[in-house]
Amino acid sequence: MKRILVTGGAGFIGSHLCVRLLNEGCQVVCLDNFLTGSPKNIQHLTANPNFQMAEQDITTPYCPDGPIDEIYNLACPASPIHYQYNPIKTLKTNVLGAINMLDLAIKKRSKLLQASTSEVYGDPAVHPQPETYWGNVNPIGPRSCYDEGKRCAETLCMDYYRQYRIPIKIVRIFNTYGPNMCLNDGRVISNFTIQALMNQDITVYGDGSQTRSFLYIDDLVEGLVRTMATDDDFTGPVNLGNPREFTIRQLATLVLEITRSKASVILKPLPADDPQRRKPDITTAQENLGWSPTILLEQGLVKMMKYFKEELKIK
Repeated sequence: MKRILVTGGAGFIGSHLCVRLLNEGCQVVCLDNFLTGSPKNIQHLTANPNFQMAEQDITTPYCPDGPIDEIYNLACPASPIHYQYNPIKTLKTNVLGAINMLDLAIKKRSKLLQASTSEVYGDPAVHPQPETYWGNVNPIGPRSCYDEGKRCAETLCMDYYRQYRIPIKIVRIFNTYGPNMCLNDGRVISNFTIQALMNQDITVYGDGSQTRSFLYIDDLVEGLVRTMATDDDFTGPVNLGNPREFTIRQLATLVLEITRSKASVILKPLPADDPQRRKPDITTAQENLGWSPTILLEQGLVKMMKYFKEELKIK
């Protein structure tokens, strides 16, 4: 029986991963300080004897008793409204958190998967974005605490791999959505869904021509597990995202159609450093993981809206 540490395990992605690992018969240690994660996301797991909760900040060194076979390092606020609230804290979480988990991996002889992000590509000059693209990132902008923090975490992983031969995996996660998302996280897909369900005007920044690609949470978790299972000589990075591209205007229209909302679309100024295009090249994932997304946006939105209706107590 594997014993697996999931940092950020009470968050949106982490909570789904914990469920998947428990269902596969693993023991799971969930580390979270509940900054953006929620006890509610893991409440149904606490009675499982194979689940252990550790409430702690990842910037503080952590070493649980007993073996740890694998570490999924997911801990970090991932939406702009959260990671920009305390940018220094965000940077420390990315950098110190990665160092602490890599040091733990040395002590426990663990395999480590680092959750990176499509934000490392910045406002890309290459489209779609392959893992070989080095990005176009503003190192002093309002998003840099997250962008550069994740880039530094990738650097640390590769340096620990080269220096200490730690088996590491780097995944670059593109826009992901689904149940357990925070209602106030400020991401475009949750914003639009909540506004439509409450018949409030849908807020589109810029003219809505900028594009995004949206991955349902179940597809992402499958990609994470498959990446961890690869041979030690495969480090990544590997893009995990849906190559089906939508303009923000198209997303707004689709959300309005599915919710049958009476809301209107209003335009507001575009935030600083907001990427104009974002679409993953998933060739690496297809060839090395045998992975491709299976859930269409139209299907995933229905599942997510059911969750949001329950949270908002909308019948």
